Amino acid sequence: MKKKWIALFLSCVMAASLCACGGDEEEAASPSVSAASGEEGTWSIYWYLCGSDLESGGGFATGDLAELMEVELPENVNVVIETGGASEWQNDVVDASKLQRWVYNSEGLNLVDEQPSASMGDAETLADFLSFAETNYPAEKTAVVFWNHGGGSVSGASFDEIYGYDSLTLDEMYAAFSSVWEPSEEEQPLELVGFDTCLMATVDVANTFSDLAHYLVASEETEPANGWYYSQWVGALAENPDMDGEELGKIICDAYYAGCEEVGTQDNTTLSLTDLSKVGPLLKAYETFGAEALSAACTDPAFFSQFARAASQSENYGGNTKEQGYTNMVDLGHMARQSSGMLGSAQSVLDALDACVLYQVGGQYRSEATGLSCYYSYNGDVNDFNGYAGVGAGLAFKYFYAYELTGELDDSGMEYIADMDFTELPAVENLLSVDWDGKALEVNGDGVSYLTLGPEANDILAGIGFSLYYVDEGNDMMLLLGTDNDMEADWDNGIFYDNFRNVWGSIDGNLAYMELSYESEDYNLYAVPVLLNGEAYNLQVVYDFNTEEWSILGARQGIDDSGMADKELRLLEEGDELTTIWYMASVSGEDEFEAYTADTFTVTADTAFGEMELPDGSYSMVYEMRDAMDNYAYSDAVFFDCAGGEITTTVYE
Repeated sequence: MKKKWIALFLSCVMAASLCACGGDEEEAASPSVSAASGEEGTWSIYWYLCGSDLESGGGFATGDLAELMEVELPENVNVVIETGGASEWQNDVVDASKLQRWVYNSEGLNLVDEQPSASMGDAETLADFLSFAETNYPAEKTAVVFWNHGGGSVSGASFDEIYGYDSLTLDEMYAAFSSVWEPSEEEQPLELVGFDTCLMATVDVANTFSDLAHYLVASEETEPANGWYYSQWVGALAENPDMDGEELGKIICDAYYAGCEEVGTQDNTTLSLTDLSKVGPLLKAYETFGAEALSAACTDPAFFSQFARAASQSENYGGNTKEQGYTNMVDLGHMARQSSGMLGSAQSVLDALDACVLYQVGGQYRSEATGLSCYYSYNGDVNDFNGYAGVGAGLAFKYFYAYELTGELDDSGMEYIADMDFTELPAVENLLSVDWDGKALEVNGDGVSYLTLGPEANDILAGIGFSLYYVDEGNDMMLLLGTDNDMEADWDNGIFYDNFRNVWGSIDGNLAYMELSYESEDYNLYAVPVLLNGEAYNLQVVYDFNTEEWSILGARQGIDDSGMADKELRLLEEGDELTTIWYMASVSGEDEFEAYTADTFTVTADTAFGEMELPDGSYSMVYEMRDAMDNYAYSDAVFFDCAGGEITTTVYE
């Protein structure tokens, strides 16, 4: 998307860098401090440009540098840049073997310092850069901007491609910043901290920088690779350097959304501006909210299931499916709204958020975003939770999740609940304590299958859905077509009904595997694994209940093992080659389902996702039960024999 700017960048930067270096690779130019630096009305932006695979593979950092250089800066604005973190740069100027420091100001772009290669995911590397920038290019107002991948509260940001995708954790960021600036909740030293990365608009990030900066600009959701619109927001600052961080933050948000609209990536974008001076009251409300949830669970552990169902219907970010990986980040405000009927303190969270988040932009399929996300354990992984427990804000929710996932608390947790007048923890009922695996189904007079669990389901289940299979006994083959929640649920009585309609998702009439990733009253989001020009991606697909239409939002590669989110939302282009993927196993054996490439076809201007009538044959549905600890139980199967539009439903007696 930004490659169009590369030629411009090269033509401009080459002359500037040669002038700065004087042709001597052993000596970097001495920093040239502007006469106006540090004086009233001056601005400095410290840009930590960790190129990573975004640069080596797509040239996106080069493109953003070129965008920056479209702007003519006045004498009282400096942009100080550190480049590194990429195995290769898509230009002939930036040296991937070094850390290089550049200054872009009224005199153009100049290379002013070079350092030996080091991980940009290391706190010392960040601290060295910030110290250099602050010493040589101080200003009345300073912004620090991170550019790279992001992974949320646990994984942090600035994943260095050269050093095994080492990233900066929140603790490392705080250590680096506080080594340069004295933290103060009354006089924060920085005007703004921004993350042109994925998933970093979290309550934990806001807490980390609350005594270091006045404002935070970041995204709850993954960002598309087009990222922030540098020529627009830096250009606005150049025209009015008198603006403060609040005004600049709003401009960054608007410019970002406008840039997404230009390239068609706006539908599931988010970006918010947070007043960090208001984080204290938000954290207090968040702690009270968590304490009320913990108290409710200590009184009746069935609360875990009720809260989990509220969280599952809250807007979450980064995917959170088995196919895409888990970020375990959920919108704080939406989760509070979804649980407001259970927890009276939820309204205080919403009020504090409203005061804290000054401005936000978002696409139509991120309509529930309130500006800051928080942790929720969607995957039930204790190791992942332990990573969060070390960085997360507050105590109550840490103990809540520890109790939910393990059924116990450590000594500090027991002391915490003792202050709430609880001396012991009741046992947590879950799917391991009931005999629901292989539960038989029944069929009513209308040919609808149903699962009867009784009122106890309300206390145990965090959610219920189904998997759909195509069964070919003659060829000893089963194809897993995917998961969905298109069911009728009677939670009061614990009875669940199928809504099989003999249709399934398809791309241009090619049957596709799809996995539900988010459910709401207005729309559902799905992940559809494909090969896109031979590489593994997940199509991001939405079904809009209001328009009753399907749409393909783009393609992502998901969350990797380091917790790094794929920043590039790849839009389909005419001529792209798509291959659908199913999962296959034998009917007779106990072999695991393995990926199976199905149909390969070429993307056209009319390529679309939609429902198609299933081919005649036998299909099987299994009800999937999930508890708050992410344990699963599976019903017996119901079979649908489809022929000529007619459906015959049977279950094993």
